[in-house]
Amino acid sequence: MVSLRDMRRKIASVKNTQKITNTMKLVAAAKFRRAQIDILNLRPYAYRMHEILSSLAMRTGGEGHALLEEREEKKLLLVVVTSDRGLCGAFNTNILKRMESFLEEKEGEGKEVYLLLIGRKARDYAARRPYLKIDNTYINFFLKRVRFQDAVIVADYIVEVFSSGKYDAVYAIYNEFKSAIRQDVVVERLIPVEPLELREGDVPVDFIYEPSRDAILKELLPLHFRTQVYRIFLESSASELGARMTSMDNATKNAEEMIRKLTLEYNKARQASITKELLEIVAGAEALKG
Repeated sequence: MVSLRDMRRKIASVKNTQKITNTMKLVAAAKFRRAQIDILNLRPYAYRMHEILSSLAMRTGGEGHALLEEREEKKLLLVVVTSDRGLCGAFNTNILKRMESFLEEKEGEGKEVYLLLIGRKARDYAARRPYLKIDNTYINFFLKRVRFQDAVIVADYIVEVFSSGKYDAVYAIYNEFKSAIRQDVVVERLIPVEPLELREGDVPVDFIYEPSRDAILKELLPLHFRTQVYRIFLESSASELGARMTSMDNATKNAEEMIRKLTLEYNKARQASITKELLEIVAGAEALKG
């Protein structure tokens, strides 16, 4: 039978855990507000730029820049964006499961897929699975506030390997931020830029380009791709912090419930112990009288 001392120690231990999870929730909440503002401010710009470049891609027919070039997809690069820390619920698990299903699907079609891993969790997962083909790995981007410079490093590397002909297309898997309690896993083709699809009845029109179409594409496409990678990083960061905040809130509530149950058990055991001692005293007194 568990002693009262052991029960007190267990209650104290759960209370300490509750303090830690509550503190982590508050820290995540403070960071989450900044991350939410960052992604909500960037989205309109990133989406509008994507519309413009998709429109240009439609009008050029995939000519004028390497990032518009449509190739037969035989060798793919998959960018997998996870977190650098754990304790954020199913945030990373959902990404890695979707990655495995993507690999199974594409390899079943006879395509070769290499991985570009973002985040410690993706790196650690791949390290335990030697069958995965790793192109490159980046970590520690999400230990602090996401910076545009970090996105530029990754974006420029991806553009370089695609332009060299090493890969025929580049896809990304990441968590898209919806709210603090909801993150959707998204699979998105990053390169080549998909041309805008006209609706039925729409008539395609072209524009007069100044200084020239090629000059505009040369300037805008790299900036567009850097912006999209930065958006993905911000989406993932806000999703991670929202997931961690929710997870730590649940852990705090679970600890509170456990403390309540343990305290009830402790009080019952203590009451039983006191009752037993009283009975022993009464029995001893009766024995002395006899």
